[in-house]
Amino acid sequence: MGIGGSIFLIALGAILAFAVHVETGWLNLSVVGWVLMLAGLVGLVMTTYLWRNRRRTVVTPVVDPRVPGREEQVVEEYHEVRRPGRPL
Repeated sequence: MGIGGSIFLIALGAILAFAVHVETGWLNLSVVGWVLMLAGLVGLVMTTYLWRNRRRTVVTPVVDPRVPGREEQVVEEYHEVRRPGRPL
């Protein structure tokens, strides 16, 4: 949904829950507002969770095998770990 869509749902839900006072016989707009705010909050939490796990860098120290007798020399390799099927 994205951060913008989540904030939009929260704002729309707050308007319906707190600012609109219209009597409808079959629909309670206050409840609809609360449901929209809850859906926006869930979307915001899920979006921030997915953005947090989007890209990680793993550092693996490796001894360079090309240099004999120099085991103290360490080469660092960087690998980007991505979830399969996700675009950059």
